[in-house]
Amino acid sequence: MRGRNQVVIKCFSATFKQPATLLLLLLVLLAGCNTQESVSPAGKTAVAGESNTVEFPAAGAFTGAYIDFGEYEDDVTLEAIEKFETMVGKHQAIIASSSYWGEQKFPKKNVELIIRHGSIPLIFWSPWDRPYVEGRPPDRFSLNNILTGKWDGYIDQWADEARSVDKPLLVSWGLEMNGQWFPWSGVHYGGGELISAPDQPARYAGPELYKQAYRYVAARVKARGASKILWVFHANNFSVPGAPWNALSHYYPGSDVVDILALSAYGKLFPDSRWISFAEAMDNGYRDLCRLDADKPLVVAEWGVGEFPQSGDKAAWLEQAFTAYKKKYPRVKAAVYWHERWQNKDETHSNLRVNSSPEGLAAYRRGVADPYWLGSQQQNSSPRGGARILPPGTGSRPF
Repeated sequence: MRGRNQVVIKCFSATFKQPATLLLLLLVLLAGCNTQESVSPAGKTAVAGESNTVEFPAAGAFTGAYIDFGEYEDDVTLEAIEKFETMVGKHQAIIASSSYWGEQKFPKKNVELIIRHGSIPLIFWSPWDRPYVEGRPPDRFSLNNILTGKWDGYIDQWADEARSVDKPLLVSWGLEMNGQWFPWSGVHYGGGELISAPDQPARYAGPELYKQAYRYVAARVKARGASKILWVFHANNFSVPGAPWNALSHYYPGSDVVDILALSAYGKLFPDSRWISFAEAMDNGYRDLCRLDADKPLVVAEWGVGEFPQSGDKAAWLEQAFTAYKKKYPRVKAAVYWHERWQNKDETHSNLRVNSSPEGLAAYRRGVADPYWLGSQQQNSSPRGGARILPPGTGSRPF
C-alpha cells in the first residue's frame, strides 16, 4: 500500500431504466455473493487425504496481516510476526509482504521464514522501480516492456526460485490496477480509449494491456514449472477515476488464469479525507468481484482504517468490520490487515496499526478471538471441507 497519495473516494451506482432488469440483476448478485460454502475452481479441487494445499474454510475465514515490514515492504522478521501475534492474541494464517521488480530478486528468505512459521505467504509482486513513489508514470518495468520480452530473464529467475520453494504461494501481481497511483494502472496506457469493434463488447486500451501483461507473466511463470503459485487478481474497492471504462471487471484476466479474487478495502487513510463506514469500503468492490466468478475464493488482501478520533471511532469501525465479514460477506475466506504507520507529505501521520489506541487494539483482539477467524490451516478442520486450491504437481507433505 505504501501510504498512497490521497484520492477522492466516490461511490458510483448504475442507473437502470427497466425495473425487470434491475430485479434480475439483484437475483444474480444474491446468488453469487451470499453463498456460504465456496466451491473450488475447476481442475483444482484436492482429493481426499491430499496435503500441501491451500484450503480455504467453508465456515469461517483465515486471519492474516502485513506487519510494517519497512520501506520496501520486504523486511520480514520472525520477531515482528511473533510480536504482532502476541499483541492480537492469534497466530496469523497468512503473512503478506512485497516483492518489487526494482529489487530484481525473488524473496526466498522471507517466503521460507513465513512457511517455517506455519503461515501462508502472500506476495505483492509489483512491476515497479525505485524510488517506489506513487503517482509517477510508467518506468522501465512498463507493461509494454514486459510484453516485448525485455524482462523475461527476471521473470524466469523469479519463477525458478518460486518453484524451488515447493510450497503454495499466493501471488498478487500488479495490484490495485483500477486506481491511478501505480505505474501499471490503466490510466497510463490509453485509459478509456475504445479499441473494440462496434458490434463487440466494449474493450478499452488501458485495461486490455494490463490483462495481456498479467496473462503473459502468469503463463511464463507456469512454463518454468512454478505450478504451486496461486494467482491473485487484486483490485481496489473503488475505481479511480470512476469512469465506466475503469471498472475492475474490465481488468479481469480470466478465470482460466486467476485462482483467487481479492480486494483492498480501507476506511479513512488521510487526515483530510472523509470518514467512510466499513460497509461503504466493502459493498461495491465485493459485489463486483462476486460477479466475476461464482466459484473462486475471495479474500480481502488489504484492509484497515486510520486513527482519526476527530472524524470517527476506529474501535467501532473495527467491531463493525468483524461483524460484517461474518454476517454480510460470506464469500470472504481470508482478511489480511494492513498494520502500518506512515508519515504523509505534509508531515501528518496515518496510523493504521491495530494498537494505534488501546480501544482500537481491544476491538481488534475481540474480533479475531471469535472462532470464526482461523489462525492456521490446521484449524480448518470442518468435516465438510472448504474451497481447496490444489496446484498441479502438489506433493504429499503437510503444509
